[in-house]
Amino acid sequence: MVSGTFTGFPARLDLPAEVVLLARTLEDAGYETWCVGGALRDALLDAGDNDVDLATAATPEVVRRLFRHTIPVGIEHGTVGVLDANRRMHEVTTFRRDVETNGRHAVVSFGVSLDEDLARRDFTINAIAYHPLRHEWRDPFQGGEDLGRKRIRAVGAASQRFREDYLRILRAIRFAARFEFTIDPDTWAAATEAVAGLASLSAERVRDEWFKGLTTARSVRRLGGLWWRVGAAPIWVPELIDGTDLPEVALEDRDPVVLTALLCLDPVAVLRRLKCSNQDIARAAAMMAGPREPVSTGVRAVRHWLADVAGASADLLLLARLRAGLVPGWAIIVSEVRARGEPVARKDLAIGGDDLVRIGIPPGPGLGVLLDRLLLLVLDDPALNQRDVLLQRAKDLA
Repeated sequence: MVSGTFTGFPARLDLPAEVVLLARTLEDAGYETWCVGGALRDALLDAGDNDVDLATAATPEVVRRLFRHTIPVGIEHGTVGVLDANRRMHEVTTFRRDVETNGRHAVVSFGVSLDEDLARRDFTINAIAYHPLRHEWRDPFQGGEDLGRKRIRAVGAASQRFREDYLRILRAIRFAARFEFTIDPDTWAAATEAVAGLASLSAERVRDEWFKGLTTARSVRRLGGLWWRVGAAPIWVPELIDGTDLPEVALEDRDPVVLTALLCLDPVAVLRRLKCSNQDIARAAAMMAGPREPVSTGVRAVRHWLADVAGASADLLLLARLRAGLVPGWAIIVSEVRARGEPVARKDLAIGGDDLVRIGIPPGPGLGVLLDRLLLLVLDDPALNQRDVLLQRAKDLA
């Protein structure tokens, strides 16, 4: 995730053999093929993996004919997923140009050159190509220079790039926060002028960009600040804490749901607006319901806290650590309680509802109430969590 420094185009890239084989197959069939996309940018910054995409003169129909195992991941935009011998998918996309755009989607046509294909891309650092067989670089928009200057700059006219797809505004912010790059003044001005267009995007696309930003930003404080400065936060995440009040977060602690709870006054509202999964929304609601932490660092208090927060304990532990910038003192007690297997939920009791029915306690809501009372007893004293002891206590309480 963390980038290095661009020192120039290397004589050759160390690409996966599967990528080279795909390119060779296409080239041998007479179709010009280049490596493109973010993986190239990341490789040049020593910040990525080997998930390299290919751009080719071959149409989707030809690609599907040349390779046995393919997936039509985006045929209308020229993209075919090709599975290699290890069943790993590589995206192969036909050279294309935009015919019509509306700020959200594009209609494309094929039969264009590599340079025309690169010209439709968002930023210069993403408009670089590498030939995997001839080891040639193609950089018609000086993306290498911008990598060296640590700068995000739109390809061509920035205002046009953003009108083609308003999500590019959020992508510019994400790349700037991830790589600690500046945003070119003309590109920034065009982004702020076009920001109202973000309202026309689908919640799902904005959610994906929000989550990607949270999980990759070198500084989440800067990411949040840019969302506010460009004008994106009032449209999609008005609950986002503004500017310098945002905490910093280590890269290894990048759970986007927990981070949304950390950075936003009402994370449930944010996740609902972004049409997140019910599971993610429920996690945020549980964190908000709390309590945030035990009333003390005593083992009894920790057991009661674990019972109160149920499945939210891991999220709340991470949230507490992120808020304080250090591991809370009661975290070790949580680990010790878990290591000893001490009961903190109904399911941990030595008896269940069926056992209570067998001793004459009638089914119904009262059964659950009784189990909760027994749980309170063992939270105070785990030694009481024995079948015979709990059955006798149940008889006494019934």
